Amino acid sequence: MKTHRLATVLSVLLGLACLWFAFNFFFIPETAAAGYGIPAWPQGDAAGYFTVKAGRDLANGTIIFTLLALGMRRPLAWVMLLLAIVPFVDAFAVLGHGGSYAAALGIHAATGAVVLLTAGLLFATSSRAGTEANPAAREGNRTLDRSSVRV
Repeated sequence: MKTHRLATVLSVLLGLACLWFAFNFFFIPETAAAGYGIPAWPQGDAAGYFTVKAGRDLANGTIIFTLLALGMRRPLAWVMLLLAIVPFVDAFAVLGHGGSYAAALGIHAATGAVVLLTAGLLFATSSRAGTEANPAAREGNRTLDRSSVRV
C-alpha cells in the first residue's frame, strides 16, 4: 500500500472512530463508558460529562473529514498532531482514576501512537505549500501578491 493511501486510510479510520465514540457516548453512554477504562463512572448529574466527551469526539471526527474532503492534507497533518494530545491525556485520566495499565496503554496510548503515525505519514505525503492541488488557494495567493497596502 502506498504511503499516501495508508495515510488517507488511517485518517478515515480515525475520523470514523471519533464519530463512533461520539454516537456511543450520546446514545448509549453506559455501554461506551464501560470500554473507556475507568472503573467507577459518575452517576446523576456528573454523568453529563459523557455528553462533553461525545461533543469532543464529534468535533474531532468532523474536523478530520472536513479537511480530507477539502484535500487539505498538510493542515490535516497539523490537526492530527494536535489531536494526539487527546488519547494521551485520556491514558493519564485512566491511570489517575483507578483504571488499568492495560486500558491506559492498550487503548489510549496506542491510539495516540496511531494518531502520531498518521500525522507523520500525512506530513510525508503532503506538499509544504499545500496549494499545488488547490487552484483556488493558488489564485488567492496571486491576488494577495498583486495587492498592496498604502499607508
